[in-house]
Amino acid sequence: MQRLRCPPFKHFFSQMGRRPELLCGAIALSCAFIVALRVTCGRAKDVEMPARPPVHFFSPRSPVIDLFRGQLDYAEHIRQDSEITLFFLYAPWCGQSIATRQEIEHVASRLADQVLFVAVNCWWNQGKCRKQKSFFYFPVIYLYHKSFGPIEYKGPMTAAYIEKFVRRVMTPLLYISSRSRLRDFLANYEPAVLGYFEFNASPQPPGYLTFFSSALHSLKKDYVDTVRYGVITDKQVAKEISLTDSGSVYLHRKLNASLVYPHKILNYTAQNICNWAFENRETLLHWLRPHGGKSLLLNNELKKGPALILFIPFNPLSEDYPLLDEITEVALQYNSCNKSQAVEPGLQQLGQTDSLTTEPLPLDSPLHTSETLKKHQCCNTVVLPQWHTISRTHNICDLCVNQTFGIQPSKVTVPQCNFFEIEAALDSFYLKEHFFMQIMSNSIECSNFLSFYNPFSQYTACCRTMSRGLIDSTLYGQTDSKAQNLAFSSHGKNHKDGSQLSVPHIEESGSLIHDDTITGLSCKTNKTLNLYLLDSNLFWKYAERLGASRTTPVKEFATIVDLKEELHYILDQNRAFEKPTLETFIQNFSTIYSPLKRELVSSSHIHETKHHMITEVTTRTFHQVVLSSTKDVLLQYYAPWCGFCTALNHVFIRLARLLPSANFTVARINVAQNDLPWEFMVDRLPTILFFPYNRKDFSMKYPEHLDINLPNLLRFILQYSSQPFAVVPPEPCPKECSQTQPPLPNRVSHLEGKIQRLQTEISSLRKAQVQLATQISDARKDEHKLKIQKQTLEENSKALQLHKDILQALYEEKAKEVGEMAEKLQKLMDTSKSLLTENALLKILISSMEEKLVENKHEKKSSAFVQPFPAGTGGPVVDPEQKLHNENNADILGTDTAVTSEYIKGNRTA
Repeated sequence: MQRLRCPPFKHFFSQMGRRPELLCGAIALSCAFIVALRVTCGRAKDVEMPARPPVHFFSPRSPVIDLFRGQLDYAEHIRQDSEITLFFLYAPWCGQSIATRQEIEHVASRLADQVLFVAVNCWWNQGKCRKQKSFFYFPVIYLYHKSFGPIEYKGPMTAAYIEKFVRRVMTPLLYISSRSRLRDFLANYEPAVLGYFEFNASPQPPGYLTFFSSALHSLKKDYVDTVRYGVITDKQVAKEISLTDSGSVYLHRKLNASLVYPHKILNYTAQNICNWAFENRETLLHWLRPHGGKSLLLNNELKKGPALILFIPFNPLSEDYPLLDEITEVALQYNSCNKSQAVEPGLQQLGQTDSLTTEPLPLDSPLHTSETLKKHQCCNTVVLPQWHTISRTHNICDLCVNQTFGIQPSKVTVPQCNFFEIEAALDSFYLKEHFFMQIMSNSIECSNFLSFYNPFSQYTACCRTMSRGLIDSTLYGQTDSKAQNLAFSSHGKNHKDGSQLSVPHIEESGSLIHDDTITGLSCKTNKTLNLYLLDSNLFWKYAERLGASRTTPVKEFATIVDLKEELHYILDQNRAFEKPTLETFIQNFSTIYSPLKRELVSSSHIHETKHHMITEVTTRTFHQVVLSSTKDVLLQYYAPWCGFCTALNHVFIRLARLLPSANFTVARINVAQNDLPWEFMVDRLPTILFFPYNRKDFSMKYPEHLDINLPNLLRFILQYSSQPFAVVPPEPCPKECSQTQPPLPNRVSHLEGKIQRLQTEISSLRKAQVQLATQISDARKDEHKLKIQKQTLEENSKALQLHKDILQALYEEKAKEVGEMAEKLQKLMDTSKSLLTENALLKILISSMEEKLVENKHEKKSSAFVQPFPAGTGGPVVDPEQKLHNENNADILGTDTAVTSEYIKGNRTA
């Protein structure tokens, strides 16, 4: 047997036992290492403080139940006992939640006896509200009406709007029992749905709960432009709107025919009634309430077409809206396309006789007679433009509407036409101008044709050609002032002599605008307006951005925005915000050649630029600083969000230092906050325009392919600059000056020396240029060589990569073969181990067999000395015990022999 060796550490400690000083030093070093490791790990370990427990968000004396631990299950439990419940779900750190807390308390103080107010902290991580709800914003206001809800409130977070929302849910239905109440209900600007139910039979007639649920579905679907629901309880009042059966539902529409719910086609369910009302409703005015965050609300609405945006101070809790009623009447007239039907005839008749008539006027009414049409017949005299700008002739035409025969110009005595009809006819003459191109002829040519603008109208034109110079003096004996009204201006462009072109622009003729109504105007023009309302108490910042004044005493503002045409008009804030003012504003916009002036929004902050090298230009100062200036002006267009513009600031500062301020102005304009006329706007930033001082209309744009640096800017300015270099006559020099100034020949020689030095510098610069060109050519050659070397290296790299792939494949194949060989060797080792074990067992069996054979031999020898058999027995006498012993030995020997043969057979098989 081999002797076991001690491990190295055992030998080490045996040595330490012999030398105690080494053992003490090792122990001290180990302790120091453990202490340093513990201190180091302790410093690197992150320490997490548990979150502070939540505290009360509302005052304990507040009427709002504050579940500051987020007990949402308890909130659901207590709301089962209340008819109306408001949930205020907040986060304690949210600024909007903190700001809305006072508004909620104000509403709760007014409605606590009717509504249960519950506030739940939905931010604490151990509360059930945080575990069950996941909100993307705070606060969230849910309102429950018994078992219906939640109805989420998404309006302004102010007490007045929240209270109006709560009261609307508290009473989703208005009960109408008289004709006066019916008139007031239908006169509202919101869409109206009426249901008739007979309450005499039972307290809850069939269909009433379904109608009630439909009103709640309407509030849940759209709270801003919702549909007002009313219930008629009187049978006689229901007959006024043709409702006779209990459970009938009626949708009132002001512009089109009103509808009755088709219960035979659609199932009478709350959701179906709500969807039917929203699909068929008429919305004259759209309320916009931006939530203050990033939103596409205004952009999506303005993309629908031209928009009239009205900012009015609105009190949601007020019952009377005089200004809103006037705006609603304007919207109703603007969208009433059927001229033969008066505005809300049924409502007007109901207001006078306390009865309601919603049927349209019959065709045989006075509004449809020919006598009424004759009242609208009219003629007017217009001046058509010349065909070419070099022509000196004009067509003078008498234009008549709804006439089927020609009228001589001298016999025209009927009133002047409706403004829009004349405008449409004028547009027709532009298309048919080639019919009236007689050259200096006094004959009158009359033509009749149907209007392409209105299929029920006809135009008659009697025209003659006159010289342009004779129009003012000979046109039907008119006075000078009236003749000037016929000489319309063209886009405000003047000649060099100050005269204007005589081209008709109908909006500048005061004698043509006599239409004092806008009834059906939305169907008469392609510039149909969408009307939007905003509360100026909440969204006045939008009005200021659109051009409203900050110092106005009354927050009322109207503007028209047309994104497609890039038009922006505002109503003069000095004028009263009344119905006639709005009608005139809409009329002026609806004309083909609108007299309104495009509003240019200017930056409200005016920079003081007296001590700055770069002049800051705004919309208001653009004409003075750029166009009216006696200097050359270099104008940069920039925006605060443009990073490239900011990177160029140092270039323009250096340029402003180099250029003389007496002749040049370096300016810039922030186009993100300042609008300019279309001819001065740009489509990319940064953009640089140069305005020469004596020809501002020939402004030049800095080339886009050039880098914006100081040398390029100087070349650009010097190329297009038109500053005069006047020769100033020399003044007589006094005696002191003559003594100090050198004589003229010396000055000439001095200048010649300077010229020579400059020529020398130029020659040296040329030599340097040649050298630089040589270096550039060498660099190009080197670059070509490097490209060739790069290609060679890339090819070698590809070959090496291919060789690498081949070697990798061979390596994987050999590794696989080695693995298979290892598995075979492992099997052989296992087989050899089993054979060794079997051989040892065979040896033991053989040895045991040998011992048994030896014992058998001894027994045979002993049996040879047994006595002979007795007579008469025929054999030896065997003891029974000896016989049993012999049988056992024989069995054992047989068994061993069988086992040995099996092991031998197994070894041979293996």
